[in-house]
Amino acid sequence: MGIVEIIGLAGSISLLSGWRIYLCTFAVGLAMRTGWLSLPNHISGLDVLANPWVLGISAIGLIAEFVADKVPWLDSIWDTVHTLIRPVGGALLAMAIVDAQDPAWQVVSLLLGGGAALLSHSAKAGTRAAVNTSPEPFSNIALSTGEDVATGGLLALALTNPATAIVI
Repeated sequence: MGIVEIIGLAGSISLLSGWRIYLCTFAVGLAMRTGWLSLPNHISGLDVLANPWVLGISAIGLIAEFVADKVPWLDSIWDTVHTLIRPVGGALLAMAIVDAQDPAWQVVSLLLGGGAALLSHSAKAGTRAAVNTSPEPFSNIALSTGEDVATGGLLALALTNPATAIVI
């Protein structure tokens, strides 16, 4: 995997972490555990994601986020709590993907990954707060399901074809 693919993968995963941090953590860990995603040898920071404990805890978080995101107002509370978690998680995922040996790349990936996750999280949280003002619950469920499908699809695309991940 070349530098363009690595940067594309790091950017895509951190951006998508702003929507669904637990899905990103679980999917990347599972892809590594099953051998679907093979990263260069110098990226040992992500090996921890394939740990069964990390997979289990991220799966629990994934289920909790899936449920909480379908309930009006609970989703906004969940987003408020995750305003700190998602950008930090996206930044750490990006930093782990990019060369962890070079301090310059660490800082660049940390800043860009955190910024991308914060940007997508802010857009998501703002949109969800606006949707929660509608009197019916169906728009909330439809939007949440759309986010689930989009995140899963884009994440699968980024993992299977890192060269196109730069577009994400």
